[in-house]
Amino acid sequence: MWMIAARELRSLFLSPLAWSILGAVQVILGWFFLWSLYYFVQPDLQAQLASNPNAIGLTAFVVGLQFDTMSTILLLILPLLTMRLISEERRNKTLSLLISAPVSMTSIILGKFLGIMGFFLILLAMLMLMPLSLLFGGTLDFGQIASSLIGIVLFIGALVALGLYISTLTAHPTVAAISTFAVFLLLWMFELAGNAGEQNSVLNYLAITKHYQPLIKGLFSTADVVYY
Repeated sequence: MWMIAARELRSLFLSPLAWSILGAVQVILGWFFLWSLYYFVQPDLQAQLASNPNAIGLTAFVVGLQFDTMSTILLLILPLLTMRLISEERRNKTLSLLISAPVSMTSIILGKFLGIMGFFLILLAMLMLMPLSLLFGGTLDFGQIASSLIGIVLFIGALVALGLYISTLTAHPTVAAISTFAVFLLLWMFELAGNAGEQNSVLNYLAITKHYQPLIKGLFSTADVVYY
């Protein structure tokens, strides 16, 4: 399992796709981070926050927005990485060789899953340098940051597992990517449909971002963890 995971992670960094995703996500989230920080230190906003005893702090305003933006970006880029996990093996005629190896199917699937998760953990570690840089000029709520990290890891794990499953259904990576993105979009739209429909409780529970929002606000709930 660990050999398969290491192979997947190594193959990602041998391709330009992984480096492009790392660079693009850093630039996009870096811009959002600087924009939210610049807006937070404006005198008008600071005067409003000072007069409100229940005003949000630096962590909720800047770091919370970064994690919120991160979840939206992951919905867009994650299908590009999960589309090739099994479908490419089938297209290259190497799936039968992998299955005939002296390793269980569980180890194969978990190895593929852990390889992609390793890539996103590296991406997450790089992105965490931005909020941690705020310690040079302010204080942070590490409890909320820990809750946000747990939420984003669970969020990524659920998406990777779903994308991996869809990749097993086709031999064409492009079809797997489009199908995965469509399913992600449907799960994201459940929240909008739940707010407008009669069975809002069911649709809201199925909405994949609905359980992520409380975690980035520091509200840890076992129901959200169980969902993911």
